[in-house]
Amino acid sequence: MFYGSGVALVTPFKNEKIDEAALTQLIEEQIAAGTDFLVPCGTTGESPTLSHEEHNWVIEHCVKIAQGRIKVLAGAGSNSTAEAIRLAKHAQQVGADGSLQITPYYNKPTQAGLIAHFEAIHNAVDLPMVLYNVPGRTSVNLLPDTVAQLAKLPNIIGIKEASGSLDQISQIIETCSKDFVLLSGEDSLTFPMLSLGVKGSISVTANVVPQLCAQMFQSLGISHQGIKTENQNWERAREIHFALAELNRVLFIATNPIPVKSALAMMGKIKDELRLPLVSLKGEARQSLEKTLKAMKLI
Repeated sequence: MFYGSGVALVTPFKNEKIDEAALTQLIEEQIAAGTDFLVPCGTTGESPTLSHEEHNWVIEHCVKIAQGRIKVLAGAGSNSTAEAIRLAKHAQQVGADGSLQITPYYNKPTQAGLIAHFEAIHNAVDLPMVLYNVPGRTSVNLLPDTVAQLAKLPNIIGIKEASGSLDQISQIIETCSKDFVLLSGEDSLTFPMLSLGVKGSISVTANVVPQLCAQMFQSLGISHQGIKTENQNWERAREIHFALAELNRVLFIATNPIPVKSALAMMGKIKDELRLPLVSLKGEARQSLEKTLKAMKLI
């Protein structure tokens, strides 16, 4: 279901409120560029500082604007199991195609606790679920054996992997069924992960260059329709990887989503506005981002 190029969608703000017009335009541009699915209200969408009402509205708005033209994988995770269940239920009610469930952050559960957390969400909500492992954000690593156990549950269909470990990614592919969808959560590693058998990505960079990100997967016959192994052009995918390399680096020159929102603002798509405790990109980091965008003729 969630194959190909997914975008970890930013939440645009204007005067401390969600900018509805900008969000609508971003969604339309993603659809036109060939993005396979939207992922609102994740880390890149600044979910920690969205109110419950805002979180619900963003998911509902994405589903409304998408109108079935593109899949919506709703960020619905929390370090509170009860809250994650509530968010996932809302995503289901408004017509999202699945929920993205991060490992609980700050409270640092054991592997047994992670299993209990995800099982509780799975049993409470009849909606496809993608796990999200990003130890650098959460201080807990969802280990391959744990993933393999959770993958046996019928509605846990995949994982967004952002551990940075190709060995861990390889182990997940080895231990889970062929139907289990492994998605890249690190833009700079998407191409190497594709060689291991990754089926898609949830990309920050796709906010800035959605068409190029989609073309990497299209060159390998991967899209929301599935995977076609004939006529795969690995050389073209490799070219795109290196064309994106500097942008991938500079978009993480500071805490995500600070650089990507600055980039979109430079491109005239959103206001350069974040919610505290995040602040806008300044100084040499901002100059490096601007230089890269100019070199790619994006501004």
